[in-house]
Amino acid sequence: MIFKVYYHLNVHEVPVRENTLSLYVEAEDEREVRNRLKDRDLMIEFVQKLEGEHLTYEQASPTFHIEQV
Repeated sequence: MIFKVYYHLNVHEVPVRENTLSLYVEAEDEREVRNRLKDRDLMIEFVQKLEGEHLTYEQASPTFHIEQV
């Protein structure tokens, strides 16, 4: 499954929507995504499972790239 992770680079700041970044991770479930990213110093805001038309839409984006973690 492909997951889209919304995150912020600074864990000590209040999240601001305009500064939210995202990356794509392939994993079995949300827990595995969080475990793979725990060594990075990221404030994970939300992990969203992508499937069906939503996944197709995201894959059409030029910024779509699955992160190797």
